[in-house]
Amino acid sequence: MNSTKKSHGKKNSYKKALAHAEAQCADSGSRLTQKRKVVLQGLLQTGQAMSAYELADFCRDELGEAMPTMSVYRILEFLEQEQLVHKLKLANRFVACIHITCDHKHAVPQFLICEQCYKVSEISIKESTLRTLRNNVETAGFTLASPQIELNCLCESCAAA
Repeated sequence: MNSTKKSHGKKNSYKKALAHAEAQCADSGSRLTQKRKVVLQGLLQTGQAMSAYELADFCRDELGEAMPTMSVYRILEFLEQEQLVHKLKLANRFVACIHITCDHKHAVPQFLICEQCYKVSEISIKESTLRTLRNNVETAGFTLASPQIELNCLCESCAAA
């Protein structure tokens, strides 16, 4: 497949995700405004975890939409509440949910994060594993605030370099 077909397929893919995100927001009684779309599009297009500052730069440089970093933070908070993006707490970055276009419920997301290039893979773990984790946390005298697990890794490309 040539690169034109690949980029066209990727463009259609993120356009489909944006349309689905817009419908999801409407269903929940909120709106995916143009600025919110641009920020989400930035995450979808890059396919990697980005900070609010990196997203503001990407939106300005690549998408022609300048906005203050504080606005990007507010937009990311909205997108996170709508379950369209995930905040990676260890890396202080955000990533688009890989399940944006799905219509069914998904397991708690778990993230493999390349500590060099910030490529992210979203995976799911078994419910029984989460139960065991929750029990271990409670046995240690804690309450689990979030079952999201983030693992620092090296992707294949970075490990090979």
